[in-house]
Amino acid sequence: MSKLSLYPVTLDGDDVDTKRQEIREYFHNTCNLYESVFEVLKDDDVFYKYSELTRHPMIFYFGHTATFFVNKLINMKVIKERINPNFESIFAVGVDEMSWDDMNTKNYAWPKVEDVREYRNKVKELVDNLIMSMSLTLPITQNSDMWIILMGIEHERIHIETSLVLHRQMPLEFVREVDAFKICEHSGASPKNEMLRIDAQHIELGKNKSHYLYGWDNEYGKYEESVSEFTVSKYLVSNGEFMDFVKDGAYEKEEYWDEEGLKFLEISGAKHPSFWVLQNGNYMYRTLTKLIEMPLNWPVDVNALEAEAFCRYKSKKDGVTYLLPSEAEYRAIYNYSGLRDVPEFHESRANLNFYHFASSCPVDEFGFNGIYDVVGNVWQWSRTPIFGFEGFEIHEAYDDFSIPTFDNKHALILGSSWASSGNLIMKHSRYAFRKHFYQNAGFRYVISDSHVKKGIDIYESDELVSQYCEFQYGDEFFGVKNFAIECAKVAAKFAQNTEKALDLGCATGRATFELAKTFDEVQGIDFSVRFVQVGSKLKDEGYVVFHTYEEGEIFTNKRLSIEELGYKSLKEKVSFWQGDACNMKSNFNSYDLVLATNLIDRLYNPRLFLDTIDERLNDDGVLILTSPYTWQESSTKKEFWLGGYRDSDANEVRTLDTLKEILNDKFELIHLQDLEFVIKETGRKFQHTISQISVWKKR
Repeated sequence: MSKLSLYPVTLDGDDVDTKRQEIREYFHNTCNLYESVFEVLKDDDVFYKYSELTRHPMIFYFGHTATFFVNKLINMKVIKERINPNFESIFAVGVDEMSWDDMNTKNYAWPKVEDVREYRNKVKELVDNLIMSMSLTLPITQNSDMWIILMGIEHERIHIETSLVLHRQMPLEFVREVDAFKICEHSGASPKNEMLRIDAQHIELGKNKSHYLYGWDNEYGKYEESVSEFTVSKYLVSNGEFMDFVKDGAYEKEEYWDEEGLKFLEISGAKHPSFWVLQNGNYMYRTLTKLIEMPLNWPVDVNALEAEAFCRYKSKKDGVTYLLPSEAEYRAIYNYSGLRDVPEFHESRANLNFYHFASSCPVDEFGFNGIYDVVGNVWQWSRTPIFGFEGFEIHEAYDDFSIPTFDNKHALILGSSWASSGNLIMKHSRYAFRKHFYQNAGFRYVISDSHVKKGIDIYESDELVSQYCEFQYGDEFFGVKNFAIECAKVAAKFAQNTEKALDLGCATGRATFELAKTFDEVQGIDFSVRFVQVGSKLKDEGYVVFHTYEEGEIFTNKRLSIEELGYKSLKEKVSFWQGDACNMKSNFNSYDLVLATNLIDRLYNPRLFLDTIDERLNDDGVLILTSPYTWQESSTKKEFWLGGYRDSDANEVRTLDTLKEILNDKFELIHLQDLEFVIKETGRKFQHTISQISVWKKR
């Protein structure tokens, strides 16, 4: 098993060539391990099956991690050309049961497995060449192009584990044993759990940007909490310990389940953990590829709702209050155990990184100062919803990695599992899932008086999104009218037909709703989920919340309801999606009007958008472009600018002239006008900009 596992690469070092070789080995090891995960599927037909109805079929995940490399390298302008634009569109966005997730199977024409294998090989060759040739200085920082390579590697490491969970959920007739993934072959009676005391201590979470290991955005920053003395279970809850809960019929007793838990029971019909199988009155246990006799001393695999219900059950039974640990309490447990972070901590000391098994093992096998499985075996659900630490900043290359989960619906999992590797086994790693999701996750319990910090509203944690909320939903300044509303009025004036419209680059969604006053159906698309989720929340939950900054750290909270905005009757006409204007999925088509607001000078290659937008419009369709033409290399490499420069003959190149050159064969320019807008930065600082609107009718 150890031949497949590998420790993560440190960011520091003395020799660039040595570091390149380390990263190259780590990259190929990751790719090989990921592809070996898909050898578990019995044949290529299984790639098109769903092991979980709220997820894509397996072919998506096989292609997804490769397209992630290309899409991020394109977006960060490390490379200029795509390998396969179709693949890099359909494999781009996974699902987390968000309203903008596209689960309509009619919108996907999945390619052949052999073609995806060939594509993966091309991506490997591309990345391998980049690793060995791109500019590199040490230590590697978040501003380095090599950081994007490491991001792609760690992203694939995440999907190694999550794909194994999906394969474990696949019916047995569709999977096969693979030599690389051998399960633990010993089990026995479950040990009696007992409580250990953890002393009160001051906890500091988070790391700084000079840390020597790669990190995701939510790991950076600072959080402090004084944790009172508490007690914690010596072992993870085993299958044997959880058996009492099942045999007492607790899955059918509402008193042990909260509202979300009852909804889970209603939808799933669960009567026992997902990886238990009842056969002839006895419970069997599903490993990755086969059923075995119930290993009573292995940790139980459950979701967070089941773990919480067990704690309520045990609390009633024992007359004390049991809880899942908080994130801060887990760090106190970690400190008590004397653990060291990788690479000082060797993988042989715990059931992780595939070092020992491709399954769980007994809960009393790997101890740390008297407490077992502080890391490894299975992840441990916490009672803490994930949030951003003080100083949290998104990384430009992956701005929606964390923020969509800051919604009080995603609980942190702690400690790693047998399938965890790379960043997932680092001390500072922070991952969170919805409470009804299954991972390689179980739990331990604590007796504690500490209260958990509740996460803040999503938009309050994001200054840029708040600024756009103020721009689109806030006050008008200096007599300048609301830009989104005025753009929608222009659209209404020039639309030839009014069945379906696209608000491309919709930001926080105001124009999407405004267009719905004219059109029967409006889709809002933005590259960033950070923005998409605003309009989506306004539609689904009926309000939008944001800060408006006044001076320094002083801000005003604003909250607007869908009723106040007058959009309640329109909400069924709008939908919001994440998408790349330069490489949209083929199902985004048949529009009577496309409104691209202040977009073209922010695209990494605007010609890719303009050259094909006519294919997405109906006959007599209308394209409306607005832009202040503020070209900048941080958004668009200069070679892709449509204007704002002098050519080789020293002639001025203006954007409108280039637009005419590109669009005139397919469109007629029917209207031009200027439209100003004001963006508030603080109470005394505003951006006053003039955008040019050009209206184009399809020929």
